[in-house]
Amino acid sequence: MKKLIVGQSGGPTAVINGSLAGVYESAKKQGFKVYGMLNGIEGLLNDQIVDLDEYLNKEESLELLKRTPSSFLGTCRFKLGKVEEHEDLYEKIFEILDKHSIDSFIYIGGNDSMDTVESLSDYAKEHNKHQNFIGVPKTIDNDLPITDHCPGFGSACKYIATTLKEVILDNACYGDTKKTVAIVEIMGRHAGWLTASAALAKDETCPGVDAIYLPEVAFNIDDFVKETEELLKKKSNIVIAVSEGIRTEDRRFVCELLDTNLQTDAFGHKELVGCADALGRILRDKLGIKTRPITLSTLQRAASHLASKTDLDEAIECGKLGAELAYKGESGKMVIMTREPGNKYNIKYEVFDDIHKIANVEKKIPLEWIDVENNYVKQELIDYMKPLIQGEIKQIYKDGIPQHIILKKD
Repeated sequence: MKKLIVGQSGGPTAVINGSLAGVYESAKKQGFKVYGMLNGIEGLLNDQIVDLDEYLNKEESLELLKRTPSSFLGTCRFKLGKVEEHEDLYEKIFEILDKHSIDSFIYIGGNDSMDTVESLSDYAKEHNKHQNFIGVPKTIDNDLPITDHCPGFGSACKYIATTLKEVILDNACYGDTKKTVAIVEIMGRHAGWLTASAALAKDETCPGVDAIYLPEVAFNIDDFVKETEELLKKKSNIVIAVSEGIRTEDRRFVCELLDTNLQTDAFGHKELVGCADALGRILRDKLGIKTRPITLSTLQRAASHLASKTDLDEAIECGKLGAELAYKGESGKMVIMTREPGNKYNIKYEVFDDIHKIANVEKKIPLEWIDVENNYVKQELIDYMKPLIQGEIKQIYKDGIPQHIILKKD
């Protein structure tokens, strides 16, 4: 019997477990024994694996898994590093894979996770290892190249748009009796896809946000104050959406205006927090108005109660194709989605043959989709995002709250 191991890495999403379910269902049909690595590659290095048959061999368990937020197997942010500097880690990984007679390795994740797939597939090829390595895309940031979009993005968009509608209505309740500015900080380090989804809040029952600031466009503090002041002349209550990663023209993160000692993760990324607070303080000082900084933080990335059915369905299909590739012995490849031309939204699930063109590459919003002059996004971007938030998932409730599946702890 062939054996496959699957892991999850990076920030969780509302549908990452859908991809895990897809991998498991498809792999079992191919005749694989399926294991999960706990806390990604970091857990595998500690030989922490679990037999997924103990949890997922019943239909009801799989259905719960598809509705469970965050990463069922746990996650990590662990960089293997260059082979010449850490060959002992690479050899240890293959020793553990050999110990458990594992043939295939599937990693569900984003940019940094695809770096792991790239590194291990290259090492296997160069050192005549028999294991194959496949990437299944996942990231709410939607910044993986080649694929039309990433599983996890649509559900995060749905949560952001829904939450922004509620924030806008809440902020407007004072009417002209009080001038208020709500600044909503949304995830997005270098790519503003998530923040752009704030535009989806606008419909016949909601006027939408008043401005959207994205990291693709240099941020000017003085212009921001003037633009907010002009908005307040037209209406008393405004809502502004900002990416956590917006930077000034000298490339400083706006959040660094409050804290210049931001911590970094294993990949050297600064842990961004405080952008809305910094901007709120600036507006209070400059304009003497009431501001309300709102940081969505982790709430936006794993809100399974507001997951998009389209997003979940696509996450499952990506996982299934990943297992099919593993069965065929493919390696160093990633599942992608291609949007077919035409007015009706339709996705093809395909394979991209060269992981090197995906790992550590960030896809940003095309500048032609950004309305720089009006601090907003263009209709082309709205049309791109809207199909991804369609459909709702019926949750499984007990005592009034959704039910999930969890790993047993020793």
